[in-house]
Amino acid sequence: MGSHEENLKGNREYAEHFTLGHLPTPPAKKLAIVACMDARLTVEQILALKTGDAHIIRNAGGLVTDDVLRSLVISSHLLGTRTYYVIQHTDCGMLTFTDQDLRDQLKAKTGHDASHLHFHTFSNLEESVRKQVETIRNYPFLIPGTDVHGFIYDVHTGKLQEIAEGEACAASLSS
Repeated sequence: MGSHEENLKGNREYAEHFTLGHLPTPPAKKLAIVACMDARLTVEQILALKTGDAHIIRNAGGLVTDDVLRSLVISSHLLGTRTYYVIQHTDCGMLTFTDQDLRDQLKAKTGHDASHLHFHTFSNLEESVRKQVETIRNYPFLIPGTDVHGFIYDVHTGKLQEIAEGEACAASLSS
């Protein structure tokens, strides 16, 4: 049985015992998390969260991109989140190449020009976490007073290390 068939079989078994249809749309803990897509990072387990507790937004690197900010605006203004976490991790693939490296690989493999693509790689994990947190704090369309924290997850120990001390969004200063 292939992966696709296994996944569909797993979903049928899950649906037979499904009991979460009553959960409300807003996250119970008023929490939104931006995290890397790395398969070793299971956000719910790391933070002891249950289904319905938090919005979890994942991408390569756990980066606060325009699309992440769009999601955070919806999460805060329409669904009540008031705390944001950024979680990046040790041994992240985004530390192992540059944007230009990947552009060159894509050009060689596909024959198409990739010079317009931006992958937002980084070379310093702690600095990247701080940058993501600052991007959230300084974004003018988020709810004033939102609490923001940045973490590095150690994929070898399972521990979180807080990097950027929690502070409210800068928008609260102009209110």
